[in-house]
Amino acid sequence: MIKRTSKSHIDKILSEKKNWKILDIGCGFNPNQYATTICDVLDLKEQYSDKKFVKLDGEKLPFNDKEFDFVIASHVLEHVIDPNNFLKEISRVAKQGYIEVPTKLEDNLVFENKKAHLWHLTFDDVNQVINISKKIQYFEPILAVSSIKKLNNYFRDSLVLELYWENTIEFKFNESIQQLEKLSVLSLFKKYFSKKLRMLLKK
Repeated sequence: MIKRTSKSHIDKILSEKKNWKILDIGCGFNPNQYATTICDVLDLKEQYSDKKFVKLDGEKLPFNDKEFDFVIASHVLEHVIDPNNFLKEISRVAKQGYIEVPTKLEDNLVFENKKAHLWHLTFDDVNQVINISKKIQYFEPILAVSSIKKLNNYFRDSLVLELYWENTIEFKFNESIQQLEKLSVLSLFKKYFSKKLRMLLKK
């Protein structure tokens, strides 16, 4: 089972589960505050002296089946080479979890995402399945990560996909993505300023 949720709702649930074993995978230097175990490809054991840290080597997660009550994968799935294996692994080691990824819009807006991200992810609410497709850059990025974080305060629903899953994660790869004409940000701005100028001239 998988459905839309929000990070604030998930954090509220986790704050009440004092005895849960909670894994945060691929979080780098920004773990969820309720995580009890951190797993990352970087060696960050010095950073997490107050938590259990496990370095990830290879594609198989170094944990037993259903070892965790909850797993968090925030802004990780769009980076992994094999999302099929990654999703199967997180559903193997935990009973339930939270997945957060950028929407296509955010992914295209941010400079740092252009080469670092490999996949676009959308959610089919009717069939409750994650659709995965190869990333397409529809226009040249115009924002830095710091800027998109500020916009997240106002437009989070448009910029971030937040999902809760339980027991299994249904997903499929979409190979038949329509290749649309690439947008020109410069052209869009020209149209905007042209319209503004016409409005000023009418006054």
